Amino acid sequence: MNPVNPLRTAVITGSSSGIGLELTRQLLKDQWKIIALNRSAFPADDRVIQSALSSGQLRSIQAKFTNYASLRSALDQIRSQTDSIDVLFNNAGGSTSTLQYSDQGRELHFELQTVVPYIIYRELYELLRQGKMKTVVNTSSTAFRMMKAFDLDTLERPASFKKLFGPYAASKLALSLWTAEAASKAMADGIRLLSVDPGGNNTLRSNKTSGLPFYIKPLMKLFFSHPSRGASLLHDAVLGSVKHDSGAFLVNNKAARLRFHEQGSTILQRVHEIYEQNYLNT
Repeated sequence: MNPVNPLRTAVITGSSSGIGLELTRQLLKDQWKIIALNRSAFPADDRVIQSALSSGQLRSIQAKFTNYASLRSALDQIRSQTDSIDVLFNNAGGSTSTLQYSDQGRELHFELQTVVPYIIYRELYELLRQGKMKTVVNTSSTAFRMMKAFDLDTLERPASFKKLFGPYAASKLALSLWTAEAASKAMADGIRLLSVDPGGNNTLRSNKTSGLPFYIKPLMKLFFSHPSRGASLLHDAVLGSVKHDSGAFLVNNKAARLRFHEQGSTILQRVHEIYEQNYLNT
């Protein structure tokens, strides 16, 4: 194995399966040092991953993302053992088949896919400032293009539930909205924020309950790309030939317009309130 480039360090959340796992493999091949923040362990039979864990090129930290005590412990560990971060890939997520709430009493998709990425970003902000590339990539989605209405109240406590195009889509839209809204302030410190749609990827797992509508599953098996395709889109958002403006929402590696952009400041204000009042004071 070639020496690890000490100037390239990435934190990847949700990297033990699917798109995150493929992104981890790609960056390991490119000699990046990876800090993986996951809810579950890496596959024990993956030789590339296990070799990187043994060599120290890959470091694995586990946490329950929506439990603030668990998340704080994991982030404290990263800060205490890391000098700088070049790229933060906020990739962890998922969809549930029923309406569920977090330990803090907020709708689970909103907590996991909107609030927690902001907490991780803020908690690792100083390490990003010390990095060379200073980039945050938030994994989003185009599922919200089907939404006809959007507001903060339905994010935290929705009146109804719809698979994929309900709370899941709304939380991804909110993620992209706060990314775009926070971008200008972050650029004052040289930090670039992007949200990226990884496209349609076949991330079905036989041992996990899916939050997908029944008619999506056969389409996913037949027509959706291997997760390496989505990983490449996340990878190219940072390392591709095109340098995108901070705050951009990328679809197929091109900047796309965000719906409901006028609500960006409201979403950012709310997630920052949660970070300061709930996370820091817990």
